[in-house]
Amino acid sequence: MEGFLDDATLLLAGAVIGVPLATRLGLGSVLGYLLAGILISPLLALVGTEAETLRHYSEFGVVLMLFLIGLELDPRTLWAMRDKLLGLGGLQIVLTTAAITFLSMLMGETLNTAIAIGLILALSSTAIVLQTLSEKGLMKSPGGRATFSVLLMQDIAVIPMLALMPMLAPAPAPRIDPSGAIQRGGTEEIEAAHHSFSLIAGLSGWQATLVIMGVVASVILAGIYLAPILFRFVHMAKLREIHTATALLVVFGIAYLMVAIGLSPALGAFLGGVVLATSEFRHELEANIEPFKGLLLGVFFLSVGAGIDFGYMSSNFTDIIALTVLLVLTKMAVLFLLANLFGLRRRDKWLFTLGLAQAGEFGFVLVSFTMQEQLLSNRMGQTLVLVITLSMIITPLLFILYDKIAHRMGDHADATDVHRKHDEIDEQAPIIIAGIGRFGQVVNRMVQMAGLRATVLDHDLASIELMRKFGFKAFFGDPTRPVLLNAAGLKDARVLVVALGSRQDTIRLVAYARSQRPDLHIVARAHDRVHVYELYQAGANDIVRELFDSSLRAGRYVLENMDFSEFEANQIERTFFHQDRMAVRELAPLWDPTRPLANNPAYLARARELNKEIETAILEALEAERANQNTAPARSVE
Repeated sequence: MEGFLDDATLLLAGAVIGVPLATRLGLGSVLGYLLAGILISPLLALVGTEAETLRHYSEFGVVLMLFLIGLELDPRTLWAMRDKLLGLGGLQIVLTTAAITFLSMLMGETLNTAIAIGLILALSSTAIVLQTLSEKGLMKSPGGRATFSVLLMQDIAVIPMLALMPMLAPAPAPRIDPSGAIQRGGTEEIEAAHHSFSLIAGLSGWQATLVIMGVVASVILAGIYLAPILFRFVHMAKLREIHTATALLVVFGIAYLMVAIGLSPALGAFLGGVVLATSEFRHELEANIEPFKGLLLGVFFLSVGAGIDFGYMSSNFTDIIALTVLLVLTKMAVLFLLANLFGLRRRDKWLFTLGLAQAGEFGFVLVSFTMQEQLLSNRMGQTLVLVITLSMIITPLLFILYDKIAHRMGDHADATDVHRKHDEIDEQAPIIIAGIGRFGQVVNRMVQMAGLRATVLDHDLASIELMRKFGFKAFFGDPTRPVLLNAAGLKDARVLVVALGSRQDTIRLVAYARSQRPDLHIVARAHDRVHVYELYQAGANDIVRELFDSSLRAGRYVLENMDFSEFEANQIERTFFHQDRMAVRELAPLWDPTRPLANNPAYLARARELNKEIETAILEALEAERANQNTAPARSVE
């Protein structure tokens, strides 16, 4: 018990301290766990705990993670994305694996080992890349969507990779047991087989195959027909902890069955997740398992960090740095080729190329698995762990490089964007709408129904084609390009609506339009209050926060269901609307772009004063309205 408490205290302390620090530095949670594992490794050795022992328990996190991945893969969604998944994602895995396999063989590795290394390093970091794309608002860009497709395909490909690794491992020498039967495997494996439950022990090849197929089919049928009955039965108890226990039972039960038929528990968990992906209880399962997955997966990365041999790293530091650089350059070359092949241009091409150039967290899982299968030596495993870790550490630097490239391309769009083929704009209108997503679509429909004409621009070809199917005319092209904006009639337009998804593109477009047309009326979509201040400085006239009006409506509905009359709720909504807009105007001069709002004392002090003024204004309006109702003369009824 004391040993368990020692381990638990050290692991939790390392995670609580290391992960927030790494996140604040922009390194992400995965690297935070790795660095925390490195820091606590001497303490673990002091209490007599080996990193490998921790890894055995933490592998449950990998099982839960693959179950959740399967749970998110709705077959209908996958079928709709099949072109990008199999085309772009599949080619990335195949070409990267082939390139790294070739380089590994040049360095003296056998074919099977080289293939294993290629598969491990072909993956990229889903956790770091998706988090960074979300933070930068790049998920909806063509480069962001292409990156997401590749990452999704890589997550799916982990399952066949886990199944393939044992086939690449060298077959153990045959042994003759005391009864004269031929057996394969070492003494430890045979001993473990005698002491673990197995459904295929002692069966011939064809019998074992039938049992395996039967168990897999049973899991699929049980997930479709029996799981809903089980979840409805458990739901009757109305106890959250029983729901959690049921979710864990489903995952570990499937994993146990897979082990009993000689398959990977991770493979079984993934299969169970895919089967339950269309279940009505999918989201409840996900919510119950997510905390356990995150914690156990964190322990797995902690154990990886704690298992790094620093003596080996110091003695081979130059080689490890060289291998990391070679890996990043090799992946960049493959990604750049695919970006050109699939038509990604300019910033999107570089986002795709630089964003996926690192190795990924699944690499740690595969390294651990291949070492267990004796496909990789301990020395090679240590080298790969260090290369993967270093490539993930430099990922923020790659995104900084992308930002600089994107900035230069934005500033010199006319000179550099010679390859992009935009539509020829054959008509001009007094209104230009830049961006035809959900926000821009509503604006365009309202303008059209009022009998006005607008020139619509967007760089998302799918959105343009969808608009055309509904009978609206729109032009494909990047609205931030001055040449396209001028062709759309910027010189003579009366109103410009900027409804782009990217914060920086919106600011840049507003600033350019204002510099060219000081008299132009610019209506801009803002993501939040800080974006409002940025657009105000850039020169926008009317700035609309994308969720502000809808939030006011939701607040009014709440008031109407809390004994306020419809008129009172409407009055409160209108008062809040005008007071908040006034507050934004007053706070704009106090906003300092060089410091966060939380570190701006003058801004915070005035914001607190304005909040009290808004509250007072709402109460006064409400009291005045109720007083009017009480003093109004009663109507006679004849």
